[in-house]
Amino acid sequence: MSNHPNDLRETVRERYAAAAVQVAEGRTACCGPQPIEVDDNFGSTLYAADDRDALPAEAVAASLGCGNPTAVADLHEGDRVLDLGSGGGIDVLLSARRVGPTGKAYGLDMTEEMLALALANQKKAGATNVEFLKGTIEAIPLPANTIDVVISNCVINLSTDKPAVFAEMFRVLAPGGRIGISDVVADDQLGPDQRAERGDYVGCIAGALSFTEYREGLASVGFTNIELTPTHAVADGMHSATVRAVKPMTPTDTATQAPAETASSGACCGGSGC
Repeated sequence: MSNHPNDLRETVRERYAAAAVQVAEGRTACCGPQPIEVDDNFGSTLYAADDRDALPAEAVAASLGCGNPTAVADLHEGDRVLDLGSGGGIDVLLSARRVGPTGKAYGLDMTEEMLALALANQKKAGATNVEFLKGTIEAIPLPANTIDVVISNCVINLSTDKPAVFAEMFRVLAPGGRIGISDVVADDQLGPDQRAERGDYVGCIAGALSFTEYREGLASVGFTNIELTPTHAVADGMHSATVRAVKPMTPTDTATQAPAETASSGACCGGSGC
């Protein structure tokens, strides 16, 4: 597979377009749609049964992430939430339930097929405080300082311009806003070539940042209180991790930045997405 950024993005788009079509075609099956991923490291099994049961089956079946960012983000009534790489809409619909009628949940995706699936799932769920947007996570089509919480599920590792993603998250967040992300992260001792040996780019492995790279990337655009916590292993030296950080209330805010938590080399662990 080519490593040119445009080629990588198109490969990612094609993979998730195919996944959306697969789920959509499953609607006519007698037993309903089946999850695309069956590996316990990825997919809908990472969500609580109560959450899965409360959503359209197609939204659950299209879940390809490595965690549950809605459980990470600590959402509150009235929050404005943005899901980067929203796929079939599972995290947007869960967020909409948590923020209630005074809040709003946005979903951003670049894939027409996933957006169509998400809109169908929104209609089935009867969610009125939801809006899906077409675009890339490197150029978010929302004004600055308008979002309280940015979430994402195993999508940032797929970007070919992660500094742009971090800068865009910071831009759209209101002062005091926060991120609650699930993503694949590599041990610091693994270089890019070693990460690529453990899995391909579209499989959410080769494009993953290390713990230090992730922390430094967020800090470089202004985030504070940065925490990375591994949750489970997805490959040798590669982990699903939760990522939290805060946009300071003012440019001079000097909130203490928490150190990243990295996996020890001997530990067993250090979506949308893969």
